[in-house]
Amino acid sequence: MTGPADDFTAPQRRKIRIEIAVVLAVTFGLSAYTALLRLTEAVILGLSGQTVALNPRRSPIDLIDLGLNLATVFQLLAWGTLGLYLLWRSGFGPASIGLGRFQLRPDLLGGLGLAALIGLPGLGLYLVGRLVGIGVSVEPAELNDTWWRVPVLLAVAFANGWAEEIIVVAFLMTRLRQLRLTPVTVLVASSVVRGLYHLYQGFGAGLGNIVMGLVFGYVWQRTGRLWPLIIAHGVIDAVAFVGYALMAGRLGWLP
Repeated sequence: MTGPADDFTAPQRRKIRIEIAVVLAVTFGLSAYTALLRLTEAVILGLSGQTVALNPRRSPIDLIDLGLNLATVFQLLAWGTLGLYLLWRSGFGPASIGLGRFQLRPDLLGGLGLAALIGLPGLGLYLVGRLVGIGVSVEPAELNDTWWRVPVLLAVAFANGWAEEIIVVAFLMTRLRQLRLTPVTVLVASSVVRGLYHLYQGFGAGLGNIVMGLVFGYVWQRTGRLWPLIIAHGVIDAVAFVGYALMAGRLGWLP
């Protein structure tokens, strides 16, 4: 990771703190707030009775449902682009945060390796959470209701990766480093934010995403490449959105 020197005056550091607060408020910070409220509600009502639908229908009218799903894709792309723009205007170009020219071996193969590394333990944490009663049931997406469902779910999966890895890793970790926080503190802070906005899926998902954040953030700190994280995240979400829906009805042990 390269960029301008991080020697700031007190007013400049205050501006960075404000920028972090504003960006998180309109993106994943707000998601973390609502996730905490949903989890609190689930605890009060009893977690075993709660169900989280993965990408449910948003309208009984097919074309409106399509439009609303595409709006989610556009929103996620816009969030990621906002973080990218704010970094760029302060001297951190795309290449400096790991979004330079896409390369097959370090980016695609590295992303697939990361997805395998994170995906299996993540599934294990979710299943353990369900078994001990601290998880939330996940209702898979309906894939056969319309022709566009699968491609749009795949688009949402990779838009998630684009938005989350740019905002929570590249943007947040860069800004926190500019505030002279230690690398370990920066890594933990980013991972906790990631875990918080996934708490609506239960404790297991929150813990799994903290672990994912620690691994992803460490990889970014060591390699400076963001593409593998985006690829890995997109693959993991694609399996969750599409693969889980395909297999849930065939494997009786899946919750």
